[in-house]
Amino acid sequence: MKVYQEITPVTGTDLFVILDSVNKGFEYPIHNHAEFELTLVSGSAGNRIVGDSTQRYKEEDLVLIGPYLFHKWDDKDKQGTAKDPCRVITIQFDMHLFDKALLAKKPFSLIQTFLVSSGRGIRFYGKTLVEAKKRIQRLTRVTGVESATEFLLLFDLLSKSRQFEFLASEGFNVNPVQVNSKRLHAAYQYLMRHFQESGLKMSDVAAEVNLGDSAFSHFFKKATNRSFSDYLIAMRLEHACKLLIESDEQISRIAFLSGFNNMANFNRIFKSAHQCSPMQFRKIYQEKSKFDWNKQITPGQFIPPGNAGTSGKPPQYSTRIVRT
Repeated sequence: MKVYQEITPVTGTDLFVILDSVNKGFEYPIHNHAEFELTLVSGSAGNRIVGDSTQRYKEEDLVLIGPYLFHKWDDKDKQGTAKDPCRVITIQFDMHLFDKALLAKKPFSLIQTFLVSSGRGIRFYGKTLVEAKKRIQRLTRVTGVESATEFLLLFDLLSKSRQFEFLASEGFNVNPVQVNSKRLHAAYQYLMRHFQESGLKMSDVAAEVNLGDSAFSHFFKKATNRSFSDYLIAMRLEHACKLLIESDEQISRIAFLSGFNNMANFNRIFKSAHQCSPMQFRKIYQEKSKFDWNKQITPGQFIPPGNAGTSGKPPQYSTRIVRT
C-alpha cells in the first residue's frame, strides 16, 4: 500500500493555516504530512483511518493528527446523495511551532503532553466537541492577534479535556524516550535492536541496564505505565501492522519478522488488539488505498505530477485558505 505525502500550504511565516472546504463529497488517498492537523468534519458519515485504527464516524467528527501519522476520511455514505454539502475545516501548523523553551513553561505543560499524545491520533466528543467547534468556526472569521489568541484558547480547551479517545493503538506510537532517564533510554534502544527475536526475555534487558529482574520490572512499569511484556507485545504488533500495510510479505513471515514464533498465538493477540485477523486488517487497508485520480474531487495538493492534467476541482468543490 502506498501512503501519499500531502504538500500542505503551511509556510515558514504562518502561525497556522486553515483550509475551510465545502463540497458534496470528498475523496483522497491515505496520506500523511510533517505538520500537526486538527480536522473538524460536519454533515458527513463514513469511515476514518488513523494509523492502525479504522472507525465509523457520522455527522460530527473532530480529530487531532500528529506529524507523519497517516490518515483518511472516507465519506462513502455521503457521495452520490442529494444531501446538503458537508463542511471540513482543517487547521494545520508546523511541528516546531511550540518550541521546547515555550512548552517548558508552566502554562503550556498540558499542551506539551497533549501534542506528544497526538502521535496516536485523538478524537474529541461531547461538550468538548461542541465548544471546540464554536472556536474553530470563529477562527475562520477572525484575523491577526485575535486569531492567534483564539488558536491558543482552542488548544488550551482540548489539552484540558477528558472527553477524548486515542485512535491508533499504543504499539503504533511506542515512544518512552519522553521520560528523562538514561537507563530507560538504554532499555528502549536494546528493545529496538532485539524485539524481533522471539527468545528475548525481560532478564536480557534487565542485565543490559544492570538491574535485577524484580527491580527492572518495577522500574519499567513505573516509567512507562505498562508491564514489560505488554510493552514488548505492543512493539511487535506495531511492527506487524506496518508490514501488513506497507509490504506484500506472507502473514506467517510477518509474524516471524515481528518476534512471534507461533501463528496461533500471533493471530489471537492481533485479533484481541485490533478486533480483526491480520488478513482482514490488510484487506481493509488495501481497499482504502485504492484511488482513481481521474475521478478525484479533492484539493490539488494530492495530485501527483504525472496526473497534473486531470480536472482537479469539480464545480461542487470549494476551499478557502485562511493564514495567520
